[in-house]
Amino acid sequence: MSSWAIVALVAILIWGVVQIARAKAGIVEDEDGNQQVVPRSDGRTAAELEAARRELAELKERVKVLERIATDAHSGDAREQARIAAEIEALRGLPAAGKEEPGQ
Repeated sequence: MSSWAIVALVAILIWGVVQIARAKAGIVEDEDGNQQVVPRSDGRTAAELEAARRELAELKERVKVLERIATDAHSGDAREQARIAAEIEALRGLPAAGKEEPGQ
């Protein structure tokens, strides 16, 4: 088989894979070559699709929060805040050095 025949065969295979992917996505072409997306007919109602979209948005928000929790504890600012809080707590435990009692 010549190299041009191999190139043609590979091009035909790629074209077929693209057509299958477009069909699975619901993209169809009319007689004029205009492409349009056909609504899916997998039995889901609009309410079910909207509920799935809301759930996906909520899950994305939860992932953002978890990422922030996982990364903020190890950031420079978080370590600095923890150091300052520890210093304040240590100072609270020390006796007041320059204060006199009111009765003296």
